[in-house]
Amino acid sequence: MPSLRRELLGLAWPIVISRSTQTVVGLCDAVMVAHLGAAALAATTTGAMNTFTALILPMGVCFIVSTFASQLHGAGDGVGARRYGWYGLGLAAITQVVCLCAIPVVDVALRSLGYASDVHGPMAAYIEVRLLSGGAAIGLEALGNYYGGLGNTRLPMLANLLAMAMNVVGNYLLIDGHFGMPALGVRGAAWASVFATCVAFILLLGVFLREGAQSLRPAGLTIAEFRRMLRFGIPSGFNWFFEFLAFMFFVNVVVGGLGTSALAALMAVIQINSFSFMPAFGIASAGAILVGQRIGGGDKDGVTALVSVTFTTAAAWQVSVGVCYFLFPETLFSPFAAGEAVEAAALLAVGARLLMLSSLWQLFDSALAVLAESLRATGDTAFILWARLGVSWCFFVPGSWLTIRELGWDIDAAVGWIVAYLGLLAAILWFRFRSGAWRKIALVDGPPIG
Repeated sequence: MPSLRRELLGLAWPIVISRSTQTVVGLCDAVMVAHLGAAALAATTTGAMNTFTALILPMGVCFIVSTFASQLHGAGDGVGARRYGWYGLGLAAITQVVCLCAIPVVDVALRSLGYASDVHGPMAAYIEVRLLSGGAAIGLEALGNYYGGLGNTRLPMLANLLAMAMNVVGNYLLIDGHFGMPALGVRGAAWASVFATCVAFILLLGVFLREGAQSLRPAGLTIAEFRRMLRFGIPSGFNWFFEFLAFMFFVNVVVGGLGTSALAALMAVIQINSFSFMPAFGIASAGAILVGQRIGGGDKDGVTALVSVTFTTAAAWQVSVGVCYFLFPETLFSPFAAGEAVEAAALLAVGARLLMLSSLWQLFDSALAVLAESLRATGDTAFILWARLGVSWCFFVPGSWLTIRELGWDIDAAVGWIVAYLGLLAAILWFRFRSGAWRKIALVDGPPIG
């Protein structure tokens, strides 16, 4: 077990840094616009989440690139693994076309959600700008999953570190206007993210092309293989998409109706949790890579022990995070409580309480991440899709709507619903993994099962 944990952590730490840098982009956007007031904070954090929701479907499909690459790499087929890097880039190109077509409808779509006027305008501008780099974001994710499947988690880490650094600098230059740059406020945060994402993607793409310089379109790419990737990847993408769609309904409709302060507080808490969750998700992703490699190498019997080690490692981190949230909520939330004194004090009071309550979901979150990633690595993506659909849309959405909007429960109840959702879904995936149904799935060879 100690050697297995060392292997896991050796693969995980670059993923942890890489995923953490991605959340730092959203966290920095939030912290660096917080002094502009609660409306700007709500517009930026909710705009970032809405943009992420728009991209989560192709991003979820990209995760399957890692699954194919890891299993083919484990089977010794490096050429086959590289083809899935190309298929991921093809998906990125399709995504960019869709994003450009979506920009004209952003403002109309947001108007139907009933945001306050001081939140709606900046949020629409933020999303419209961020969609300009949708294809680059998916391309960066696709190549990161390809290299991760090979066990090379450091290269994507370097690309994401670069993106993080450029985003922070861009925010400094463009939010308030420094060194002669225009002060663009919320829109400036969006432009900084676009520039950082595009540069990081172009550099990682350059490395990928240089490695295959003998042919910009390598032989062996087939429509049938691309369809096979989509056959497993689309359920993976949809399970993320529908979950985030449910969550955004929860944020935009259920919580959004409680007022700007409640929305800003909850979204800031989500940003803090997203950052602290990344080490656990990185560990879960590393475990999934090892699961795929072991399956590709014919060692399905070693998967259960690997998943157990992955869970205990991720859970240890998340429990420690929960303790910090419970003991020091005001200290951790205080960077978000900027602006006018009375407004800041009210935001801090609500945000600190919600952050303390969020400690209740940390263990469930780590379990869910490990089980979902491990099952995805086996190719059991269809079951995860139906589980997320059922729990989110038949339990979480109607339950939170009824209690908060119809019965008048307050913002604290929103946290309770998040805890219940994560706990129930984690339990379902645990029973699925224990059933052993994933052992029957043939991802690379033969028709998909499940």
